[in-house]
Amino acid sequence: MNRQLNPSVFNQVRRLMGNCFSFTVVAEDEQWANDRIQQAINEVVRIEKLLTTFDENSQTNQINRSAGITSVCVDEEVFDLIERSIKISELTQGAFDLTYGSLDKSLWNFNTQMTSLPKPEDAKWAVKRINYKYLELDRKNLSVYIKHEGTRIGFGGIGKGYAADRARQVLQNLGVKSGIVNASGDLALWGSQPNGEAWTIGIADPEHKHLPFASMALHNVAIATSGNYEKFITISGKRYSHNIDPRTGYPVQGIKSTTILGPSAELADAMATPVTVMGVKQGLYLINQLKDMACIIIDDHDQVYHSDNIQFS
Repeated sequence: MNRQLNPSVFNQVRRLMGNCFSFTVVAEDEQWANDRIQQAINEVVRIEKLLTTFDENSQTNQINRSAGITSVCVDEEVFDLIERSIKISELTQGAFDLTYGSLDKSLWNFNTQMTSLPKPEDAKWAVKRINYKYLELDRKNLSVYIKHEGTRIGFGGIGKGYAADRARQVLQNLGVKSGIVNASGDLALWGSQPNGEAWTIGIADPEHKHLPFASMALHNVAIATSGNYEKFITISGKRYSHNIDPRTGYPVQGIKSTTILGPSAELADAMATPVTVMGVKQGLYLINQLKDMACIIIDDHDQVYHSDNIQFS
């Protein structure tokens, strides 16, 4: 007589793409689960090599080195991601922009102690190099050309979400019916808990990031949050978020956190920051026009706003 195994939750955590990735799988056998998680990890490692700016030989850096000089042929995967990024830039009127990578780290360095704000003229000069319209794509040759010398691209606003989606797809292809890929807050989840109930996801309280202010029961969805509690500096008693408005060069003000729910972690990741940049009214208006998208915004006065199609407890 065969012993009936009960499904359990198996989890592994890795440092990938400069962030903490967590892989959760519902399975009956631990070795089976771990083997599949390892293949998901391998997929994220592969994507990191393509997109990173910390490897001189990455395709991202090849594109950046050739800015204003020549086009660079890239993998179709990278080309497609850049093409989708440009569409999001158009949708958000430039509030999302891959060329945000052009912003000089010396202008806003959130890893060191800053004691004063950049001068307005410095910020204005810095954002002149930020413009997604400087990107020229050639589908026939799968080539990318940055028309403006000094402009650089970076996938910090979309890469983690894309990696979470790809890891989810790998796990699903390998027969994992339920699980969660958490790319440092960008989640791709599917299926349900071992008891058949939906996954319960907490929405972080900006003032107490380890404590949720609300929770949601979710089955097959992606979720991403952009908040001023993630990385910031305090100057003269005022908090300045790492979310920089690419149109001004200064940190976004007025919103503490934006949580986006959608069909893919890539899209949720890419939309979280621009909705923050656009502000409550414009951000909610945009999300309300998009199919299968939802949004929760908390402003600087702890007022909670949400899109028309969302419910949470």
